[in-house]
Amino acid sequence: MKLLPRSAFGQTVLLIGVLLLLNQVVSYVSIALYIIQPNSQQINQLLAKQVRVVFIDVKDVGLSPAMAKAFQQETGIGVYHEDDALKLGLAQAIHYPYKSEEMSLLLGGRAEVRISQGDEYLFWIRPPQAPSLWVKIPLTGLETANLSPLIFILVVISLLSVAGGWLFVRQLNRPLSALQHAAKEVGRGDFPEPLEERGTSEVVAVTQAFNHMSKGIKQLEDDRNLLMAGISHDLRTPLTRIRLSTEMMSEQDEFLKEGIESDIDDMNKIIDQFIDYIRYDTNDKAEPGDLNILVEEVVQAESIVERNIEFIAGNLPSIPLRYIAIKRVIANLVQNALRYTEGTILVETGFDDKTKHAYVTVSDEGDGIPEDDIERLFQPFTQGDKARGTEGSGLGLAIIKRIVDMHGGKVKLSNRSEGGLKAQVCLPID
Repeated sequence: MKLLPRSAFGQTVLLIGVLLLLNQVVSYVSIALYIIQPNSQQINQLLAKQVRVVFIDVKDVGLSPAMAKAFQQETGIGVYHEDDALKLGLAQAIHYPYKSEEMSLLLGGRAEVRISQGDEYLFWIRPPQAPSLWVKIPLTGLETANLSPLIFILVVISLLSVAGGWLFVRQLNRPLSALQHAAKEVGRGDFPEPLEERGTSEVVAVTQAFNHMSKGIKQLEDDRNLLMAGISHDLRTPLTRIRLSTEMMSEQDEFLKEGIESDIDDMNKIIDQFIDYIRYDTNDKAEPGDLNILVEEVVQAESIVERNIEFIAGNLPSIPLRYIAIKRVIANLVQNALRYTEGTILVETGFDDKTKHAYVTVSDEGDGIPEDDIERLFQPFTQGDKARGTEGSGLGLAIIKRIVDMHGGKVKLSNRSEGGLKAQVCLPID
């Protein structure tokens, strides 16, 4: 499973979030280095100076109680023996090794710093000048700040930044989304109206190029349809004259008449296939329908007395279908099985819950086709030259593939292990 988003929208929002997080980290480190640490050093220097004041010009570390009491009344700084200090709160104070090292450097000897917190911060310092004594220095204004407003402001800034990035990317990707949908429609043979040219200059340039391409493809499609219609008309007219001429032939030329009429019918069928390949019902709109009903209609229409066609209907949801086009697909597959094989033909429908595709399979009991020829058979004017016969123009499977591609589905051919060929058409349900 991939954790990183693959869309440009998701990647841009993620990038904004990561940059915002890095900005918060850099801000915190900057505040710690340039504000918190200097303040801490200033406090340590102040404490060291006060300790030096206590022991200035004092050779006997055993200060008199009267002097200690008077000094505490005037400055709030107390000097205690360890036993008295433990009773006054030293036992509950927390030892800070880092501050102890800094204080040792400032006082010029080994010192120890402990801090206790109550109504005010109490710094307990064992100075190198008097290792048997503890100096208690109260400091106010160092209470733990209420970080709730700061956290609230940071959260609001983060949410506003992400929301702003989301709106920016959404506005940027909206023309791309429209371009994507329009490209899918062109791929299915539908030509939408020219897209509105909006967005950044790069997106506008891509939109202009797409509109120009779509217009050119539509013009080519119209020219091809017109050309095919003209060819069909020009070919059918002399074929009709030839058919009329054969009706005037004598009975002695009956065998020749039948051959000519058979050739005319084959040429008309080939022309119809050409037209089907060009047209493939682009005007037929996809509407939700029951695939089982459509397949059953085809099976009933193609059933003949000499052949057995079995139909097994699966449980299918309603799916969008171009009714005439899909009916031609199923009919072509069943007709191919009837034409080139003998025995029972099995038609099945079902639904693949993993891929969300409905499928139709047509299986026969023939000789199958070589594996190397499977992909080649979907190309126009291509036929199987051995097991499947050589009749027709080779457009049947090409027409089927174009119609299925138009639905966003897939068509697959495979040889059955028990013998025969299986053709499967998979159609998405959305």
